[in-house]
Amino acid sequence: MIGRLTGKVLAHEEDGAIVVDVAGVGYEVTVPLGTVGRASTDDTGRTTLYVHTHAREDQLVLFGFATIGDRVAFRTLIGVSSVGPKTAIAVLGALPAPDLARAISAKDVSKLTSVPGIGKKTAERLLLELRDKIALAGVVPPTDGAPTAGRAPQAAPALSTAELTISALTRMGYKQTEAERAVNALGDKADKAPLTEVVREALALLAK
Repeated sequence: MIGRLTGKVLAHEEDGAIVVDVAGVGYEVTVPLGTVGRASTDDTGRTTLYVHTHAREDQLVLFGFATIGDRVAFRTLIGVSSVGPKTAIAVLGALPAPDLARAISAKDVSKLTSVPGIGKKTAERLLLELRDKIALAGVVPPTDGAPTAGRAPQAAPALSTAELTISALTRMGYKQTEAERAVNALGDKADKAPLTEVVREALALLAK
């Protein structure tokens, strides 16, 4: 399984794939629109992509992403009923992981239906199945803290950033021990840095 590629982008194919030269080997990778521009590039012009290897009966297809969050969002999307890789790539081409998380959090059907190939029924299914999985994208959208109309505000549990990160990782499918090990490896930063940054760095450790 290929999890990451770092090399020079040699070509952009008409079908949305790119060719990445890694040590003389050209890998054909399908990427969401705008991925190459957002991906990390070093001083030598080499671009790093986080890869999902999709196995079919007769071939292996590589999907590449600018961030770990985008890759996690892709894997979450293809876990939704009737959403395949092609649709997931289209969604992330229009809505990178942070924007997708915000759209799901806001229950913004119109934002989802603006993606080519996403109708109202599919958009509503995405909202339903992803509403409890926003953290899978490595993003926790901001909330205004306003109480629901007609209800008294309730105090939230005083969980630490480290505890919230472990909870998010286990909801992504990681084992409790794996999540705890990744968070512990971040040291004091796990409780001092913003939650989104801690989740992102923990995911990076787990991806190694």
